[in-house]
Amino acid sequence: MTTTKVSVELNNQNQLNSTLMKKRNKLIRRNIQMYLGLMLAILASGCSSLKRVAFEKPIDTKNKEISLQTKKNHYFEGLDVWVGNQFDGARLNGASQLNDSTIVLQFDPENLPINKSPYYAFNTWSNTPKQVYFKFGYPEGFEHRYKPKKKTNGHWDVLDSLDMIKTDNGVLLKLNVGKAPEIVAGQEINSSKDVQQWYMENIVKSNDFVHLKSAGETKLGRNLPVLDIYHGNPQNKPIIVLLTRQHPPEVTGYFAFQSFLKTIVDQTELSKAFLNKYRVLAFPILNPDGVDLGHWRHNANGVDLNRDWSKYRQPEIKSVVSFVTNASRENDGKIILGLDFHSTYEDVFYTNVKREGTTLPNFIDEWFQLLEKNISGYKVNEKAANSTTPVSKGWFLYGQQATGITYEIGDHTPKDRILEIGTHSATAMMEVLLKE
Repeated sequence: MTTTKVSVELNNQNQLNSTLMKKRNKLIRRNIQMYLGLMLAILASGCSSLKRVAFEKPIDTKNKEISLQTKKNHYFEGLDVWVGNQFDGARLNGASQLNDSTIVLQFDPENLPINKSPYYAFNTWSNTPKQVYFKFGYPEGFEHRYKPKKKTNGHWDVLDSLDMIKTDNGVLLKLNVGKAPEIVAGQEINSSKDVQQWYMENIVKSNDFVHLKSAGETKLGRNLPVLDIYHGNPQNKPIIVLLTRQHPPEVTGYFAFQSFLKTIVDQTELSKAFLNKYRVLAFPILNPDGVDLGHWRHNANGVDLNRDWSKYRQPEIKSVVSFVTNASRENDGKIILGLDFHSTYEDVFYTNVKREGTTLPNFIDEWFQLLEKNISGYKVNEKAANSTTPVSKGWFLYGQQATGITYEIGDHTPKDRILEIGTHSATAMMEVLLKE
């Protein structure tokens, strides 16, 4: 073999060895990357697991069976009157004719046990205008709660109390029925589509610092929107969480939420300064399934969402807790305040007694002082007690050492008063927090 041939073969062998070495090194690097990726995924999974919060009185929030109402229009030929429930937010479980002037309407909850707050919503019309009596039927042990409201030409009005007649056998509503279908409901209907239209037109479209995101989906695939609001960079900004519509009919709290949020984003000097320093995560509808199904209280799994802030068995609460927790972790922003807007029989703020050691130990007292100072004739109604059941204000306290407040508006508080309270409470909150 000549020297030239030996040299060529050695060169080829060296090239082959070099190629094999590169492939081996590439394979090693790939395996290392896969291993590191797997370890990071495991670590991330551990870090992102949700911290459960213990409460003195746990509540079982596993799925419970519900009864869906049958969607249909009932026609009563003798009266020439239609009654139906074929719209989002309706609640009508049955209808029958009692006599030549009265129709009996049945309203049942989605399941039991449940709070004794019957909700109803139906529409009615006739080919010939006439006066009709509607008798409201509830299950035994339930009493009428909500004053009836009527939607005519897109506008809601509270019906005259003289047209609501209490009898020994229940409640009768006297109503003039015409050709145009009109909705009668215990509270104004604000379906998931109505809510979306509101926040898109009033909050999102005109404010580029409002970031529309999704926290997840409900059992029935409805979106859980979240409005992520801040100026500049969210990094290190303390977080305020706003929640509403855990309970479907509680729209007066939602109205306060609306005016509260509009005040935060109105771009006054106060608003600008506030959003330069703080970040707001606003959830405008936590229970869209329950809202659109016309539920009295629960979600599509038959559970009260405001009892699930411990183990997060329901998709709505799990999604919200995940979103808030991840936002806090990813941007090093501490959760300092949570306001949960509801409705009840009167205006009231449910607070936690424990203040010392929380994020804002003096906030509540200073906030309430400003409310009474700035709202004419207003006296704060506070009921303080540390949460013993798994409600949102307890989750903020025990899970985040943050200030948690359940912000309740009365069922029948006038709407202009609600808007006034919502606006001033947002202004006062910003003023107090900017002093921190």
